[in-house]
Amino acid sequence: MSNAIQRTSALLRRLSIDTFTLMLLSTVALASLLPCSGRTAVVLGQVTTVAIGLLFFLHGAKLSREAMLEGLTNWRLHLLVLASTFVLFPLIGLALKPLAGHVLTPELYVGVLFLCTLPSTVQSSIAFTSMARGNVAAAVCSASASNFIGIFVTPLLVSTLIVRGASTGSSWDAVISIVEQLLLPFLAGQLLRPWIGKWVDRHKPMLKIVDQGSILLVVYTAFSESVNEGLWHKLSPSSLIALGIVCAVMLAVALGVAAWTSRKLGFDKEDEITIVFCGSKKSLASGVPMAKVLFAPSALGMVILPVMLFHQIQLMTCAVLAQRWARRAK
Repeated sequence: MSNAIQRTSALLRRLSIDTFTLMLLSTVALASLLPCSGRTAVVLGQVTTVAIGLLFFLHGAKLSREAMLEGLTNWRLHLLVLASTFVLFPLIGLALKPLAGHVLTPELYVGVLFLCTLPSTVQSSIAFTSMARGNVAAAVCSASASNFIGIFVTPLLVSTLIVRGASTGSSWDAVISIVEQLLLPFLAGQLLRPWIGKWVDRHKPMLKIVDQGSILLVVYTAFSESVNEGLWHKLSPSSLIALGIVCAVMLAVALGVAAWTSRKLGFDKEDEITIVFCGSKKSLASGVPMAKVLFAPSALGMVILPVMLFHQIQLMTCAVLAQRWARRAK
């Protein structure tokens, strides 16, 4: 009985809303009550741009080339993860088009489509793969490759799938903007890793602060602009509930297809776990900065709302799956 209680308690802790989610909700509330505008909004926008550049610089300095090379030999796994991330999800988004204007507002549907174009997460994909005793080396390589490739693929998909709300003139303009603001700092961090990599590894809490701080800044400025444009007059509670259901269904489809396909192609259980976790996730850390580059400020609030909601749903669901797989026989 005591073991069952302990397991239940641990599960509830994993399902509880984490500190960062509470910070996100608090930031949205602050922007709703005290939205920034005028000169303050301009200054915060500039600070946010610098913070995002620093974030990608530190991620570049943190990423180990050895860890990526270790998992590169499993190319079938990586192709399947990339197909799930950049092919399956956009197809799911297009299949949801009949919901636009009925179940979902057109603005929220744009956010859902943007969510479908994003790369996979890095930290949580690796953490859940490790917890579930999957192929961690392949997860490091696959999740990292997804984020790197996403710098180019996401803006191309956005320009292909989304017209309304995008602030860029063409897909190549979007790629150039992403390269200038995200890729160049990332590459600079990679080039300097031999000199600063150990220092960055010793100061991981600093990276977490920059990571979360930059996201919170973008969320605050985005929702401030959207609130000033009448966000909460356009968004009803029923729309939020519908969005939550849509995000849950999207995740369920991605998880099911990833698991079924990996088994049909003959992957072992460790690789299947890696494919499921890396192929079903969407990155909040990459998505929010990309949205700031790709969309007009007035559209940002609606665009990043599905990303924030999907982020929490995927964490809770994958926590349960990771625990279940961790208990399997060795």
